[in-house]
Amino acid sequence: MNKGGSIFKYILKKLIFMIPMLVIISFLIFMALQFMPVDPINYLLPPDAAQNEALRESLRETYGLNDPVIVQYGRWITNILKGDFGYSITNGQQISTILAQKLPATLELAITALIISSVLGILLGILSAVNQNGVIDYIGRVIGVVGQSIPQFLFGIILIDIFALKLGKFPVGGRNLYGLVTFGDKLHNMFLPSLALSLGMIATVLRYTRNSMLDVMNKEYIKTARSKGVPEWKVYLKHAFRNSIGPIMVTILLRIPGLIGGSVVIESVFNWPGIGSTLMGAVTSGDYPIIMVITLLIATVMLVVSFMVDVLSAILDPRIRLD
Repeated sequence: MNKGGSIFKYILKKLIFMIPMLVIISFLIFMALQFMPVDPINYLLPPDAAQNEALRESLRETYGLNDPVIVQYGRWITNILKGDFGYSITNGQQISTILAQKLPATLELAITALIISSVLGILLGILSAVNQNGVIDYIGRVIGVVGQSIPQFLFGIILIDIFALKLGKFPVGGRNLYGLVTFGDKLHNMFLPSLALSLGMIATVLRYTRNSMLDVMNKEYIKTARSKGVPEWKVYLKHAFRNSIGPIMVTILLRIPGLIGGSVVIESVFNWPGIGSTLMGAVTSGDYPIIMVITLLIATVMLVVSFMVDVLSAILDPRIRLD
């Protein structure tokens, strides 16, 4: 079988494998919330009827909470497959409507952070490798260590304190300002939370780029290119970086779920109206339907990214068996 056919078969096998994984993950999410000590019916009862056991039992029967757990799970996952994500317990709003309102804000933040971290991480990694054991390399190592040591929320608070409160260059938080409607208008608001979200990824990409570049620069074909009189900048970019891009791309893909997960904290720090802050609010209020759907969404993103990494690795690395 040719390579194209083998890759197609490999992709198909990975896609089929994702189905039972999603089922297992969704079941674990559902079961985990079933064992929470708080009864979701408490949020549906008015304060003066909190001790009304008859009304409580009637509501449990209405919402199917007295059914066996496996029946409740089957009903929940079937509705999700139909596009019915259920309703929020606290305000009765459709969860699909909430996602439609909140998801674009999270995607804006995650994509901007991905671009910032990829560009800065790769650029600093190349400079660090080219100037090995020099001043730039030491600065790059410090950034790599600090970026993976400082929690994102602490870095966000530091950015707010310096650039928003003391210098007044950026807003403290929020996604929109009055009269600003385009994506370009929002970049001013988006810069600080995106930078805070991308800090850890900058450090990771920087270190992987530096190590990959140094590994490639010791290869024989690099020495051959230099012996032929190829300019140094071309050796670094055309030969060294191009041949080290595979591990770097895999690293970037693997960090995407971290951007989505990290937005939970960063959105709260910067009052950013995305699914991260929505999840935090749902946890605080015990809004289980929203918690389950958003958690399942994040888990699905992680699975999809893992699938993309496997496929990219199979395409770039001939040592991986495709059968």
